[in-house]
Amino acid sequence: MDATDVLIVGGGIVGLGTGMALAGAGVAVTVVEAEPGVARHQTGHNSGVIHSGLYYKPGSAKARNCADGRERMYRFCADHGIPHERCGKVVVATSEEELPALAEIGRRGLANGLAGLQRLSPAQLREIEPHVAGVAGLRVPQTGIVDYKAVAAAYVRTIEAAGGRVRTSTTFTGCKRGFDGLTVETTAGPVRAKLLVNCGGLLSDRVARLCGVEPGVQIVPFRGEYYELKPQAVRLCRHLIYPVPDPRLPFLGVHFTRMIGGGVECGPNAVLAFRRHGYRLRDVSLADLLEMARYGGFWKMARKFWYTGLGEIYRSMSRRAFWHALRKLIPEVKFADLVPAGAGVRAQAVAPDGKLVDDFVIRQADRMVHVLNAPSPAATASISIGRSIAGMALKELGRPGLKDDAEVSYFGPRRECA
Repeated sequence: MDATDVLIVGGGIVGLGTGMALAGAGVAVTVVEAEPGVARHQTGHNSGVIHSGLYYKPGSAKARNCADGRERMYRFCADHGIPHERCGKVVVATSEEELPALAEIGRRGLANGLAGLQRLSPAQLREIEPHVAGVAGLRVPQTGIVDYKAVAAAYVRTIEAAGGRVRTSTTFTGCKRGFDGLTVETTAGPVRAKLLVNCGGLLSDRVARLCGVEPGVQIVPFRGEYYELKPQAVRLCRHLIYPVPDPRLPFLGVHFTRMIGGGVECGPNAVLAFRRHGYRLRDVSLADLLEMARYGGFWKMARKFWYTGLGEIYRSMSRRAFWHALRKLIPEVKFADLVPAGAGVRAQAVAPDGKLVDDFVIRQADRMVHVLNAPSPAATASISIGRSIAGMALKELGRPGLKDDAEVSYFGPRRECA
């Protein structure tokens, strides 16, 4: 039987970030991932934004981890030669009614330590983004772009260089506690472990239940669909361009995102997916739908947000409706400029009272750590979150805490960005 100190379930960027921190601390780590490769779901389907930490409630886990994780991410990318760009973004108020919310976002940004925020008049907005229509804007210099699949691949190399293992095509199927540790069942055979860390993403609540732990929330999958601008329309967007978000929802609204490989992505919307890994409308799982239908929190959420949900479904079904939403920000975008560009699925934790859980949820159990909600900015903050989870694991193992940054092994010799 294989043996390891810590077994991590899930080869997304949070699981790999945790594995990297633990391997760097000299802990024997094994990451198991059901898919043939890492970063196949949320990590590999997001828009590649390095978030600034602008929106988050000051003092929240999201705000703390984003501020710390953002700078760690920039440093990691520079040190490992991963292409990235600190390009900045602009949040645009398209009506007078949105000005109070824009002001509140600015206050949060300042409280979260963002320096150089610039409130933009209509004339200033046109100067930096000539094609944007708005009554005011907020420029955020800390926002950037990167390819998180490339980041995840670098995390794997760092784990393996430190003696850890990443095993793909290996599905977690259960866990049994013993007197002297855990027996973790996988499709590749059992593994003896002192500690289990659940970073299962879209399946994290199910992993917890298979471990005998009641998660207290249920994952509801939301699909975010994207379009790309055709090459001739890319000139319309210089920065990342975002609307003022609805403060009731943990989604940022459809926006324009420059991509590190070139081009501009538009979206996403947020529609209920009919399968945990439902990247297309036709992806349907009867078992997943029945699981949602049996959960009271789902129906409470649906009653609260049914009208918003109908609008998102309409934009999903109609490219013209999606186009109209984009034209609120950039009126010059033509219907013919949009090309379908795939989708991602967000693992949204929903509480029993129907609340969309907005912050990170990490729960400890006997010889286990369960990450039950890791929403955006989880990719941005993955090094910071991974260090936090690793700290919990080291404490459980009775090991010394993490070394300071001067000694952390996953920051290699500095290299020029490609």
